Amino acid sequence: MPTDADQRLIDAAFAQAQKSYDQGGLPIGSVLATADGTLVAQGHNERVQSGDPTAHAEVVCIRRAGRRRDWHALTLASTLSPCIMCTGTSLLYRIPRVVVGENQNFLGAENLFRERNVELAVLNDPRCTALMARFIREHPDLWNEDIGV
Repeated sequence: MPTDADQRLIDAAFAQAQKSYDQGGLPIGSVLATADGTLVAQGHNERVQSGDPTAHAEVVCIRRAGRRRDWHALTLASTLSPCIMCTGTSLLYRIPRVVVGENQNFLGAENLFRERNVELAVLNDPRCTALMARFIREHPDLWNEDIGV
């Protein structure tokens, strides 16, 4: 069940998504936080900016968190439903809770989270939906390249 704390995480992730959009990249942002809402790491999709096809927002965010032993106590938030690569990365580190800004522009591998008993909250945040839809309209080539179409 989404909480006010979840909305604050999506707000922080959205700021990352906007940063990527402003840089010409895919507007997807992610944050990692402790149970009390303290941000551990932030990231945005840097695939276009860096030329690295694995530089999705969630992977960048997890990389920036560094070596940790408390993955099992963290929450990952992303403006867009995570793709299978990002889902797999969060499952590998046993992150138990994922907050999604929106899953209308792209429905990621949410079924894998559910199969692994990861708590999933989808906020349907209109800002996340609108920014992603705008990007898809403006840059269908980059969108299709990123999602493997």
